[in-house]
Amino acid sequence: MNSYFSDRELGARPRTEQEISPVAWAGIVALVESLANGGAFGASFPEKCPDSSAICGNNIQSFKSSIEAEIHGLSWPLQIDEDDDEDFMSSKKPWSPAALIALDFVEFVWRKVAQPIAGYHHNYFQHYHFTFDVEAGRATFRENVNRIFARNNLAYDLGSDGQIRRVLPAVLGEALARTYFRTGDHMLDVMLEESHKKFSDPNPLIRREALERLFDSWERIKSLAHTTNKAKSIELILDRAAPDPAFREVLEKESRELTNIGNSHLLRHHELAQSPVVDAWHVDYLFHRLFAMVELVIRKNSPQ
Repeated sequence: MNSYFSDRELGARPRTEQEISPVAWAGIVALVESLANGGAFGASFPEKCPDSSAICGNNIQSFKSSIEAEIHGLSWPLQIDEDDDEDFMSSKKPWSPAALIALDFVEFVWRKVAQPIAGYHHNYFQHYHFTFDVEAGRATFRENVNRIFARNNLAYDLGSDGQIRRVLPAVLGEALARTYFRTGDHMLDVMLEESHKKFSDPNPLIRREALERLFDSWERIKSLAHTTNKAKSIELILDRAAPDPAFREVLEKESRELTNIGNSHLLRHHELAQSPVVDAWHVDYLFHRLFAMVELVIRKNSPQ
């Protein structure tokens, strides 16, 4: 993806925003409208030439119907504003859909788009007959929509497989990218990998599941050194992780606090007295904090 001068001079913008702003949504809409105007959806929704079976553009009604059937809450033409109820002049204000709806739409467009190639010009109807390059169309759309994401600080990226993935916080993203645990406990390895994959999901509910799975992994880790005595097991694990008494005390405190968090915030149990963690930023914070502990104790307790 080609960068702008400011990006080259100052570095890439932080990709931290998780809500699609009206400005970013308007940019996505403008991109898709431009594609539609150029016939880029003709391969999926063909408008046929009256004189032949050749494709001469998009069937907009079919395109509209497909959007409405697959992306609930959207239609064509795409909405970018709404009535401002607080303005007695009945003016409009910018609007954007919920992030998951907007991201589903981006994936929808990737599946349907193709680069139109103009061939024979039909003089009577004043239109071209098109063939299509699906891969080129998808690649160009991916580059353009990812530029919109990046320029609007959005923590999302459209992959070459047409799936949206979350751009993880810088430090944690680097840690997860380099981490490939082999603990010797197959079940634990599966749990950690499941947590890793879910944390990259754009859906905040799936990311919360990642945090729950990481807390489950933490409980299993604490029993690895002594399967019948969990208290003895965590003592041995922390001893190996920090032979220095002062830092050992720090880890002891952190271990107890993380366990209390997991038990009291609907992360491991689901009791009425517990407080759920629902804020996406809080989920990121707790995942980052617990992952640091998990990585440390696994590395320090791995066989030499």
